[in-house]
Amino acid sequence: MPVEKITSLQNPRVKQLVKLRDRRPRDEAGVFLVEGYRQIRRALEKNIALTELYFSPDWFLGENELALIAQAEAAGAQTFELAKDAFAKVAYRERPDGLLAVAPQWRRTLNDVPSGPAPFLLVVEAIEKPGNLGTILRSADAAGCDAVIVCDPVTDVFNPNVVRASTGVLFSVPVIIADSEAVHAWLRARGIRAVATTPAATALYSDTDLRGPLAIVMGSEQYGLSEFWLQQADATVRIPMAGQADSLNVAMATIITLFEAVRQRAGR
Repeated sequence: MPVEKITSLQNPRVKQLVKLRDRRPRDEAGVFLVEGYRQIRRALEKNIALTELYFSPDWFLGENELALIAQAEAAGAQTFELAKDAFAKVAYRERPDGLLAVAPQWRRTLNDVPSGPAPFLLVVEAIEKPGNLGTILRSADAAGCDAVIVCDPVTDVFNPNVVRASTGVLFSVPVIIADSEAVHAWLRARGIRAVATTPAATALYSDTDLRGPLAIVMGSEQYGLSEFWLQQADATVRIPMAGQADSLNVAMATIITLFEAVRQRAGR
């Protein structure tokens, strides 16, 4: 454990952590923030090389924090204790749990998508809200997707709210960022069907074959899928709506569609 305790809100490390809430400083430094016990534990489980770990015992919620700090130190992270007020300033959560790490960003390409006889992929286009993107990543992990491909991103996958909403799944599901045309060409070259979701489709998602090599394509919250995907997809499907609402939250629609694919692919 470090001997010195950071108490000043003007400490350079405290100021830098506050800056890392914004995308430009994150990208310039090539790092991002990981806040919370569960998220940091999952990062360590996936051998993410945390560079720094900040902790404040005044905010701890349980009894396992010290063991996690020791694990991070053993993995090479520098550790720093913060006073309660200093940690409150750098924390992204309204009620923090006293743990905040800095991790290096990474960049994966389509060549990093795991190969197999029947790939199961999720493609999302221009998702705007970090919370939705994080929930989508969590859902893709639960459904057993091989990878999530983020096309033409509006929000940064390293946004603290994406990391938080994904509950650390960002570290376990391969996430690839690419433009739509490149992704479509890549899917076609590998014989992977692209099934796009849109309220304007005629076919129901549950009546469409979602077995075999598959990429489910979801659009943005406000505009849905672009004309490119609607025209280039191998099939378009919709979720039936019985009430007055004509669409669902994109994260909810993603969960419903993914698990219909899971049901079909399990042969049930």
